[in-house]
Amino acid sequence: MNKKIKSALFVACAAVIAACSTSNEMGGVTKSGLNVADFDTVYNDPILGEKPVKLYTLTNKNGMEVCVTNFGGRIVSVMVPDKDGNMTDVVLGYPTAQDYFPVNHESDFGASIGRYANRINKGQFVLNGDTIQLNTNNYGHMLHGYDRMWQYVPYDAEQPDSSTVILKLTSKDGEGNFPGTVNVQVTMKVTDDNAIDITYTGTTDAPTILNMTNHSYFNLGGDPSKDITDHMVQINADNYTPTDSTYMTTGEIAAVEGTCFDLRKAIAVGTHFADPLLAGDGVEGHNGYDHNWVLNTYKDGKGDDTQVCATVWSPVTGIQLDVYTNEPGIQFYTGNFQDGTVVGKNGKTYPKSAALCLETQKYPNAPNNPTWPSCQLNPGETYNSHCIFKFSIHK
Repeated sequence: MNKKIKSALFVACAAVIAACSTSNEMGGVTKSGLNVADFDTVYNDPILGEKPVKLYTLTNKNGMEVCVTNFGGRIVSVMVPDKDGNMTDVVLGYPTAQDYFPVNHESDFGASIGRYANRINKGQFVLNGDTIQLNTNNYGHMLHGYDRMWQYVPYDAEQPDSSTVILKLTSKDGEGNFPGTVNVQVTMKVTDDNAIDITYTGTTDAPTILNMTNHSYFNLGGDPSKDITDHMVQINADNYTPTDSTYMTTGEIAAVEGTCFDLRKAIAVGTHFADPLLAGDGVEGHNGYDHNWVLNTYKDGKGDDTQVCATVWSPVTGIQLDVYTNEPGIQFYTGNFQDGTVVGKNGKTYPKSAALCLETQKYPNAPNNPTWPSCQLNPGETYNSHCIFKFSIHK
């Protein structure tokens, strides 16, 4: 190839790269139907002040598209092909940035959760001999880092290439009564095997606890106005952590054998919803799963993120989701608190159990159970959590 052709190709490639890198700033409509301009705004955070909010579009060579907003580090849409090759949005969410603001809707759709994903009993734990009292927000417990959950905070964001977005956040000592100033980074990358690869890292200047996850709501059926009870689910776990009527873990690790929690072989999500352990005698939010499984992929203090820990697929579209993680647990939640009043993207109304969540994380209430995998982070250490959501067609 001569120098003139090489030079022309270089200029053309540079133009394409420049166009891609500025696509979010220029506006336009994504494959999932999102208007990029509807996410270009400012959020007035009570601590950080006015912070810009934008939408970042990630793609791979196969045409998969993932849209992420830095407000709460949220995955807004995920476009993958179904069994017939039709591109399908497989996550719940809202059509504008304003919809995610807590003054309009309180939701955890697609969020990067912190400081502590899931629940801490009565919001209280002991750290190095000191009793820490957090604010509570869920049946007398702390859920997802209240108050000032990270899902309602704009992360600083940069997009180094067309498939990656890097989100950064600093949480000061004492926010929500959590000790230590923590700096975290969430890196989301769309890979060429149609996966979303998410890495969380964090450091602290004082002993603290940290437990992050992604809270995407998946509906692989292509129509989020219909529930996911027909989805097939399989979780690689011999044990789970039972809960009481307030969804708090009891401290026990119990075998799934012979219970509705035995998902080692694939079953339809709604198979056991009438089971007394899930029906909850009419308690709000029951009639489904909201429990943590003790993953077989975690052994001797280390998680194997090369092994599948959970699989879900839709018999309608054939879309399959495999989950990988280095974490010890996964919270499987079936949208039990959806009540049919939420209107999301494309004007779709989300019914009860409109989607399911697969949240890779430490066990709920781990700070109060010293024999469980630790969530403590000390100065000089680096928090590292890894999760992969990989999409394919079920065979």
